[in-house]
Amino acid sequence: MKTININALEKDIVATVETLREESIALLSELVSHASLLGEEQSAQDVMKRVFADDLELEVKALTIDEDLIKDHPGYSPSLVCYDGRVNVVGTHRPSVVQGKSIIFNGHIDVVPVGDERLWTQPPFQPWVDGDKLFGRGASDMKAGIVSYIMAFKALKRLGYEPAAKVILQSVIEEECTGNGALACLVAGHTADAASLPSRQRA
Repeated sequence: MKTININALEKDIVATVETLREESIALLSELVSHASLLGEEQSAQDVMKRVFADDLELEVKALTIDEDLIKDHPGYSPSLVCYDGRVNVVGTHRPSVVQGKSIIFNGHIDVVPVGDERLWTQPPFQPWVDGDKLFGRGASDMKAGIVSYIMAFKALKRLGYEPAAKVILQSVIEEECTGNGALACLVAGHTADAASLPSRQRA
């Protein structure tokens, strides 16, 4: 059996993540440029489908929210707009041999309204970098979280590793009002032993 040096592996992962810095900034900028307000998430979700399928080589499904399936669930909230043409994007990694516990990484693609654009120093959906921060509506809440789990998975892939159990990456709609996007994934059977929502840090 091959012995893995955990300390060396950790250093390799950190170093590999650092090589993905510019790619992370580019992807986050691309996502921010899509004005994924309530009911207008599809163009950003098209980016997610491309990244999950082409970059990460995951099994990808577009999941439309079916209110008939979720309306009796205790987590359901009445919808505000129609779900036609609006989808969750779910990417699934299935290992060649299952040896561990499964996990979901969930992030929402929808963003809150911009308010009075005259109060913005830059157009809200035109990403800009100032020092070590990237600004734009939705950058921290929570498109950066989505980019973080994408790049973590990509780093492992670049090193030639695969997670030892099922990993589900979810980009969901409608977190800012009802939470029905994540609920639809759950009801559709996209479950795991644990879940992580990589959101922003609060000061």
